This record gives sequence, C-alpha cells and structure tokens, in this order.
Amino acid sequence: CSSLVPSSLSRFLPTASANPKAALKSKIVAEFRPQSLIDELLLYKRSEDQIELKEKQLSTMRVDVCSTETLKCLKGNVSR
Repeated sequence: CSSLVPSSLSRFLPTASANPKAALKSKIVAEFRPQSLIDELLLYKRSEDQIELKEKQLSTMRVDVCSTETLKCLKGNVSR
C-alpha cells in the first residue's frame, strides 16, 4: 500500500499501532469489492421493478374482490 502513496504523504497515513480505528477503516477500504455491492444493488433494483410492475398490473385489472375464485387465481399467479 505504501508503494502507491508518495513518500511525502506517507507520514500522514495512520499506522495500526497509533490508531486501531484508522487501521480497521484502512482494512475495510482495502478489502472493499465494489462489484459485489453493484450486483446486490442490481438485484434489489430488479426486485423493486418487478414489484412496481405487479402493482401496475393489479391496479389496471378489474377484479371482483368478493369472488373467492378470482382471489384464488390471483394468489396462484403470484406464488409461481
């Protein structure tokens, strides 16, 4: 890591013995893998988009909510 930092700035970097919190933060930053976060965010976004689509589809449907048969059909479509 120190080879990536100019020697004139290395004296400002915290050392593990000087500040354990800074060392932990440095470790977290060094081990951070943005691709896994991006993948998780994309999955979340896709899920949100699916929910929004289903809500729009349901809002445009004319459904007799008193009909148990209709509700069974809707429930069957959602669980698949």
